[in-house]
Amino acid sequence: MEILKTLEFATWNPSIQNDEAADYTHALESGQLALLPHLSFELQEDERHLLSPAWSDGKAKNISYDPQTKVVKHTSATGADQQAIGRMMGRYADCAHQLVESLFPAYTKGLRWGRTSYRPVEADGRSSSVRKDDRLLHVDSFAASPVQGQRILRIFSNINPHGKPREWSIGEPFDNLAPRFLPKIAKPLPGSSWLLKTLGITKGERTAYDHYMLQLHDLEKLDSQFQKTSPQTAVSLPSGSTWIVYTDLVPHAVKSGQYCLEQTFYLPVESMQEPKLSPLNKLESLLATKLT
Repeated sequence: MEILKTLEFATWNPSIQNDEAADYTHALESGQLALLPHLSFELQEDERHLLSPAWSDGKAKNISYDPQTKVVKHTSATGADQQAIGRMMGRYADCAHQLVESLFPAYTKGLRWGRTSYRPVEADGRSSSVRKDDRLLHVDSFAASPVQGQRILRIFSNINPHGKPREWSIGEPFDNLAPRFLPKIAKPLPGSSWLLKTLGITKGERTAYDHYMLQLHDLEKLDSQFQKTSPQTAVSLPSGSTWIVYTDLVPHAVKSGQYCLEQTFYLPVESMQEPKLSPLNKLESLLATKLT
């Protein structure tokens, strides 16, 4: 299977036929990265000064925006500058939402908003713990925010003003990856989900699915031999491009790049075109048990 599914649209609300939507959805759910090389997110004139790593607070990896509350976090900006960052990220969130609904109309009813992030800091050389190092190959799972089986759909746009691409590596398919690590993962301890939620460590119930996905994420990153020897394909994502990928299914690593916007959405498995392709169904089949 090809890693990239290239879509030639240059607008955030393309008009497509039903058979095209079904084809794009199948590609995405099968583990391809949908690349729109001509779809750029254009900054407004009064937003161009926001292209600086100085707007990061230096603690979190990314500046965060909640499309529902309009709150901006993890930035050094205050006052008018903070409001400008919020407006820029809010516009991006709306564009990403419009794009997903246009390309994958079957998702419209089930789609749930996640956070928007702005990544003004160069990824290469950024100090991080191993578990938080996105330069290492991994599938996404969030320790504090259990998804309880929902899909993690993410839209990225490279807004680098100097023409620098964002360099990714894509790993081998999930179907090859999961059997390698699952034997190393112990079952969740009885009562651990309740305890994590009660202590405020997680924002909701960490299901067995979340447990296995988080362990898979961590074991991948902590296994230096896996990182060195696992098959990887380099993917260069140009400045001015946008791409869409299920990051819970596609093993990926961000090798380098600066100035990127990203929007996360969550989707229930039952809202997928082909639910059998979800990590939830794949893990349940491998483990022969229900995980949610």
